[in-house]
Amino acid sequence: MKILVIEDEVKLGQFLGDGLAEAGHVCDHFTDGAKGLEATVGAGYELIILDLMLPNMNGFEILSNLRKARNPTPVLVVSALSDPEQVIQALDLGAMDYMRKPFDFDEMLARIRTIQRRSIGPAGYRLSVGDLELNLLTREVMRAGVRVNLSNREFSLLEFLLTHANQVVTKTQILDKIWDINFDPGSNIVEVHMYQLRRKIDKDTMEPLIQTVIGRGYILKGEVVKS
Repeated sequence: MKILVIEDEVKLGQFLGDGLAEAGHVCDHFTDGAKGLEATVGAGYELIILDLMLPNMNGFEILSNLRKARNPTPVLVVSALSDPEQVIQALDLGAMDYMRKPFDFDEMLARIRTIQRRSIGPAGYRLSVGDLELNLLTREVMRAGVRVNLSNREFSLLEFLLTHANQVVTKTQILDKIWDINFDPGSNIVEVHMYQLRRKIDKDTMEPLIQTVIGRGYILKGEVVKS
């Protein structure tokens, strides 16, 4: 998932970013409430982790503005505020879940998985093209009935390709979705990961799915199988 963290405690924000990256997510971090809200516009975030006590714009105001703008991105509030009235207010403003600080990181990951299940729905957790299948909940990948072991980053890259099956995706789009906003666009990291992914997915097959479109980007081609 591409996750936006709006948290003014710098060390906590960095901790969350590192931990979420290790769990296979892409994380951007803002310490300012107003800038965090601005970052939600057109960025394609799949989850927002939101503190409530923020400079320039508090979390309640951010929630209110998100919903007024009809932004459906799920929000997980993480706050030191623990009064029932504050929890109820955040949930009524559109937060999907609420965690009190201090929190257990493994519990946060479990809650994120729950939010992902709710967002995906019962019929949308499996992506399939041809004989390639990706399970978003178990994070398993199968090709022709054989399990393929991928790193967290490779899994995210394959998920992006599958959700855009039969469409050309550019390096810029991949960097925006799979790597954070501070990543050097001149790096060859996309090419390296794509090479490794293709070796695993298309190894020993007569029908390679992932193709390079010279001068444009990459495409995963095949018959989309409806779950």
